[in-house]
Amino acid sequence: MSIVFDLDGTLVESAPAIRDIANTLMAEMNLSALDLAETRHYVGNGAGRFLEQTLEARGALIPEKFAERLSRFMVLYAEAPPEANKPMPGSEAAMRQLAANGHRLAICTNKPMAPTRALINALGWNELVDVIIAGDTLPERKPHPAPLLKAMADLEQPFALYVGDSDVDAATAEAARVPFLLYTEGYRKLPVDELTHAATFQSFDELPALVARFTVEA
Repeated sequence: MSIVFDLDGTLVESAPAIRDIANTLMAEMNLSALDLAETRHYVGNGAGRFLEQTLEARGALIPEKFAERLSRFMVLYAEAPPEANKPMPGSEAAMRQLAANGHRLAICTNKPMAPTRALINALGWNELVDVIIAGDTLPERKPHPAPLLKAMADLEQPFALYVGDSDVDAATAEAARVPFLLYTEGYRKLPVDELTHAATFQSFDELPALVARFTVEA
């Protein structure tokens, strides 16, 4: 069985790094800085939507200038050290245990491919992750089901679980008709009981046993 993971807010605590990138741009534009809570609230729908919400909240969303500002944001994103992103507690150990148990692993994220690959390289996860589908891999992004379905197809295994932390992830799994395991300590905006999920977990220590339960049921 294959396991597809979201990245930001699931496998890695990326909000502090994204906040710092965004605040560099905010300083250049003489706009107020984001705090961590605001950053987490905007993460999940891709860089363009993140910046759009950030500027909109500051009354600085000017459509004719947005492409230029997004381009600058992406330059800052590409230049940022990937080491600023930290693995969620226990996420790497869980991934290694799942791989040792014979599961193929993939990442399906709305983060662009270049910073995603840089992060995976920096964390030393190349040998763990068989497939990466990023926010610019396909024309569609999550919550459209296409990225998740593409990750599953590339893994070439008949059954998959999707592991994520957010409203976007829950909607993606539901649209793709894939069982969703919800990590409750990530960046979700809605209460757990308002999100469609097959199971929840609070600690990555729980994940291998949870996956084993679904493996038996499959």
